[in-house]
Amino acid sequence: MAKRVDHEQRRREIATAVWRIAAERGLDSVSMREVAAEAGVSLRLVQYYFETKHNLLVLSLGYLHERGEQRTQARIAAQIDQSVRGVVRTLLTELIPLDSERELSLRVHRAYFSRTHSDPALAKVFLQAETPIEDLLTSLLRRTVLPPGVQPRQEANLLVAGFTGLGLDVLHGRFTPGEVLATLDYHLGRLFQA
Repeated sequence: MAKRVDHEQRRREIATAVWRIAAERGLDSVSMREVAAEAGVSLRLVQYYFETKHNLLVLSLGYLHERGEQRTQARIAAQIDQSVRGVVRTLLTELIPLDSERELSLRVHRAYFSRTHSDPALAKVFLQAETPIEDLLTSLLRRTVLPPGVQPRQEANLLVAGFTGLGLDVLHGRFTPGEVLATLDYHLGRLFQA
């Protein structure tokens, strides 16, 4: 009897190979042949599922975003502190490499961001107009009493950009995860004074 193949699972396994290569060596090192070797599958299989390198990069990025969103939702659902402050903190800690999964995600995003400067087609996909994290943070901040003069959207933009940058600083060894978490808690203490 023929073995049934889960095609979606196979695509995700190949995408994970893209992430490992991108995180270690950058997107310039991602080729269909390298991905096949990393995933332990044939080059023809990678070509069958993704057709072009551009599709491989775009779909792998989509899977990374989906996995990050699922991870964040699970962390929020599991936390005891369901206050706006607690949820905001959880969202922002996803931008800090506190474990191997978040570190991998940040390294892969860094590789994609670097590649957007020389690949306009990838830049169109990676640098979309949508801002889901900022939108969610804005919505959360609108549900609470903020200090006078704080604008929820501008604050959300600043928080995402700031903690993404601090996450990169952790990758480069400029700060420790503990130092960045202390900065996060300091800022949240100022923001959520009530």
